[in-house]
Amino acid sequence: MPSIDAALKAATIQLQAHSDSPKLDAEVLLLHVLDKPRSYLFAWGDTPLSDEHHHQFQQLIAQRLQGHPVAHLTGIREFWSLPLFVNNSTLIPRPDTETLVEQALALPLPDNARVLDLGTGTGAIALALASEHPQWCVHAIDASADAVELARKNQQNLALSNVEIIQSDWFNALNDVKYELIVSNPPYIDEHDPHLQQGDVRFEPLSALVAGDNGLADIEHIICNAKAYLVEGGVLMFEHGFEQGEAVRNLFTKHGYKNPRTERDLGQNDRITLAELAS
Repeated sequence: MPSIDAALKAATIQLQAHSDSPKLDAEVLLLHVLDKPRSYLFAWGDTPLSDEHHHQFQQLIAQRLQGHPVAHLTGIREFWSLPLFVNNSTLIPRPDTETLVEQALALPLPDNARVLDLGTGTGAIALALASEHPQWCVHAIDASADAVELARKNQQNLALSNVEIIQSDWFNALNDVKYELIVSNPPYIDEHDPHLQQGDVRFEPLSALVAGDNGLADIEHIICNAKAYLVEGGVLMFEHGFEQGEAVRNLFTKHGYKNPRTERDLGQNDRITLAELAS
């Protein structure tokens, strides 16, 4: 059997034409098989793989060559330093979404703020905010029963008691509570966008990706209906496509919100737009 170093080198070569990060993909998949920390690769690189581990690793590499996301193959994705279970019922949490968490945490919210996460998926945003502010009351909703089950599993694994996860089609199942902050990473991709046939999104649910009206239908629906659930001066914040910043600001202005502004993600693309409910 090959050594750890030899197996990684061979897998990296195999993945070069199929991944933007072939070496990292190979390392993550092998560490998943070995159930070891990353430091193990450097300390024990000359160690031969067992027959079983080599077979498991080859199976994972074969699936990665078919395009399956690494996160689906391992069942775990880290977000905001939190390990989250993932599956094909939701979007895979992405680093750019951490920009939304950063912007939310920078707001001057009260110590006992009430926060709503619309379309929570894995629970990534809600759980990140709840982990930073245990005194906040965080509600997270998703229309998908499978997503709600997954988000609750993540909540239980992280032992975060200040989060309530609810199945709801946007605001439909909510009571008359009002929030200081509403956040959302809604579907915002146009149904004809060619990127839907590329990369990891091929293995993610279209319902969590695609929206009508050039990707803006769900955003406008939330903007219209969020007024009834925000306190005066409360903030509504979205993640959106890198070309949608101006359009989302215009929707906020159209529906009477104040101070709309757009923030950029790690790649310096427009990614987060927020505004306040006018008094």
